[in-house]
Amino acid sequence: MKSAVFADTGPLYAAVDPDDAYHRQAQRELKRLARNHQDVIIAYPTLLEAYTLVLNRLGRRCAANWLGNILAGAALLNPTESDYHEAAQKLEAFADQPISLFDATLAILAARLEVAVWTYDHHFDVMRVEVWR
Repeated sequence: MKSAVFADTGPLYAAVDPDDAYHRQAQRELKRLARNHQDVIIAYPTLLEAYTLVLNRLGRRCAANWLGNILAGAALLNPTESDYHEAAQKLEAFADQPISLFDATLAILAARLEVAVWTYDHHFDVMRVEVWR
């Protein structure tokens, strides 16, 4: 079986926006993932968050193209009701940190499936989630 990474919103957005500070890094990492035959898994909440950023910052046409590429090439995963409850508990455990429910849910999925997260967000380190670098 191929190895995989969960994509966070940051790299997904950076890969499409040439003005993003992480654009070149995201592009290099996408090539590395392809070269290493690693699948990219996207949780539906992450897909929704990233799509909204692309739509609001880069426009409808770019968002439609981006979404088409994502749907053609990534594995998508829907969190369970239990995942959301665990994510809410994780937020309580890190109440002193501004961690989003998107990120807490992704952290729960990554831990449950034992898959690293491709992210530029330090909150995953705070939550002690394996990060793909």
